[in-house]
Amino acid sequence: MTALAWPASETRDWKLPYNPALDGLRAIAITLVILSHAHVPGVDGAFFGVDLFFVLSGYLITSLLLIEIEQTGHINLWRFYRRRFFRLMPALLAFLAAYCLIAPLIWPADGDWYRDAAVSGLYLADYGIAFFDSPGSLLHMWSLSVEEHYYLLWPLALLAISALLPRGALWRVAGALFLLVWGWRVFWVWQGQQFYELFFRFDTRAAGLLAGSLLAALLRERPAWFQRLRQHARWGPWLLALAPLWIGLKWDDMHVMTWAMTLVELTAVALLLAVLPASASAAGRAAPRGWLYALLSQPALVKVGQLSYAIYLWHYPIVRALRAHLDWPWTVLLGGALSALMAQLSWITVERWGRAWRDRKAAQALRV
Repeated sequence: MTALAWPASETRDWKLPYNPALDGLRAIAITLVILSHAHVPGVDGAFFGVDLFFVLSGYLITSLLLIEIEQTGHINLWRFYRRRFFRLMPALLAFLAAYCLIAPLIWPADGDWYRDAAVSGLYLADYGIAFFDSPGSLLHMWSLSVEEHYYLLWPLALLAISALLPRGALWRVAGALFLLVWGWRVFWVWQGQQFYELFFRFDTRAAGLLAGSLLAALLRERPAWFQRLRQHARWGPWLLALAPLWIGLKWDDMHVMTWAMTLVELTAVALLLAVLPASASAAGRAAPRGWLYALLSQPALVKVGQLSYAIYLWHYPIVRALRAHLDWPWTVLLGGALSALMAQLSWITVERWGRAWRDRKAAQALRV
C-alpha cells in the first residue's frame, strides 16, 4: 500500500508530456457544444461534446495525481487545489463580472443576473439548475460545477484507495464507481425522474469523469487483459461510425441518459487510446502517428483546444444573443468567432496572470 499525506513543502510541478492531439479533441468538443447551443438542425445530440470534456478531464487529472503518487508517495492536496484555483478562477471571475455588466442591457427581462452569477461562481449550477432553475441565464455553467465537484472529491478518494487497498487495485475501484454511477442514473430513469433533473447533476453525470479516471489507472497499472486490448487500439476510432445513433437524439430523449451517453463515453476513451503513448511511462516518445493523431494535431484545432475553457465560458451568452436574431449558420460563425476572440483576450490577460501567479507561488515555496 502507498501511504499518502498532505505535505506543506512539496512544490515540484508534476506534468504529463504535452500531446497536441488532446487539444485537438478539446476543439472538437467545444465545436459540438457551440453547434448544440446554436440550435443547429439535425445535430441535436451535439450536447454530447460536454461528455468528451468530462472523459478527457478525468484522464488528465487522474494521470497527474498518479504521477505524483508514484514519484513522491503522497498527494499534496493544497498544491493541487491551489493550482486548479489559479487555472480556472481568474477567467471565470472576469467572465462573470462582464456578464453582470452587460446582461442587464441585453436581457432586461431576466432579472436574476447577479444571483445567476453568484450560483455559477460558487460552482452550484449543476444542482441549482436541476432543482431550482438557477442559473437560468447561464445554463452552461452546470458542467463546470460537475468538474469542480470531481476536483474536490477525487483526490480525497485516491487518498483512501491508496491507503486501504493494495497497489494495482485502482482500476477495479474506478471501474466499479463508473458502473455504480451508470446504474444510479438508469435507476432514476426507471423511477420516472424528469430529464432535466438527471442531465445536470454531478451524481448522475460523473460517469464520464470516472471513465477517464479508469483509463488513466489502466494505463499505469497495465493489467494483462488491458495490454491485450491495447493491441487493437487503432480500431477504436471506428466507434465514430456509430455517431448517427446519438448525434440526432433530442434534448429530452431518455435514451440519452441510458445507452447513448455511455456509448459517447466509451467512444471518447477509444479516441484517447488511439492518440496516447503505448505506455504511461513513455514520456510522449511513443505517441502514435496515425491518421487520428495527425488530424487532431492540426495547428488550428490545437489553438482552439488551448482556448476551449474560455471559449466555453463566453460562448453561451454570445450564442444566446445571436440566435434570437440570426439564422443558425450565422449564429455558429459569428458566435464561434466572437467567443474565440474573447477567449484569446482572456488568455493573454487574466489567464496569463493566473498562470504567472500560480507558478510564482510555487517558486516562492521552493525557495523557502
